[in-house]
Amino acid sequence: MKILVTGYKGQLGYDVVNEAQKRGIEAVGVDINEMDITNPQQVRDVITEGNYDAVVHCAAWTAVDKAEEPELFEKVRAVNAMGPKYISDICRELDIPVMYFSTDYVFDGEGDTPWNEYDEFEPLNVYGVTKGEGEKYIVENPKHFIIRIAWVFGKNGNNFIKTMLRLGKERGAVSVVNDQIGLPTYTYDLAKLVVDMIQTEEYGTYHATNSGEYISWYDFAKEIFRQAGMDVEVTPVDSSQFPAKARRPHNSRMNQTELDKHGFDRLPSWQDALSRYLEVLK
Repeated sequence: MKILVTGYKGQLGYDVVNEAQKRGIEAVGVDINEMDITNPQQVRDVITEGNYDAVVHCAAWTAVDKAEEPELFEKVRAVNAMGPKYISDICRELDIPVMYFSTDYVFDGEGDTPWNEYDEFEPLNVYGVTKGEGEKYIVENPKHFIIRIAWVFGKNGNNFIKTMLRLGKERGAVSVVNDQIGLPTYTYDLAKLVVDMIQTEEYGTYHATNSGEYISWYDFAKEIFRQAGMDVEVTPVDSSQFPAKARRPHNSRMNQTELDKHGFDRLPSWQDALSRYLEVLK
């Protein structure tokens, strides 16, 4: 099997390529220099000439607050909506599967009931709007996988854990919101599911975060410092204390019943994922 992985320099793309190669699958990682996903002709040329069996599309605009700047809207939409359209269209023509990563931000983020995989979209911000548009283009290819994830952390790039460790060392105390509830996703664990899934025909929409009881960012921060052996004072605060350009969901809980229905293993507990990740950072 030969797969193309976009967004290779990001947290997830990097881990997907490594996991696939470990299993003897030929995985070609590309980033903007090799394939600009907003250029339809370039997308067509790279995918057609590569003779791939599937495309795993990890590239995305993820700067949530910056996406709110009006002058950037078309650029964000080009990356998060039109890029997936171009990829989905050519994959449909070639009759090969496409996998796309979305977010709980496609929902309205209210209440305390976990979101189901096929709930209606009602996004809070530009990022959620454009990711939802991307999903609608992806499903035009019957051979599609959509995986919604949240609170992502991995080896490459910045994330909440790295930020907490840095602030804890610098300040010895942090304030963290306690009214946004969900579960984190370790890209190393997710990559294993991705490689399992892309080798099947179990097409559809899935939710995949690490397992465990739902937590707040405050709970997550406390466990980060506990496992890291750092004496840092963590103060819970309301999200109104951290005003941002983009509204954040209070409810990022997501059901994962589609994984069970299709015979896929859920990801390990978030505490276990955090423990392994902290070892990687050492």
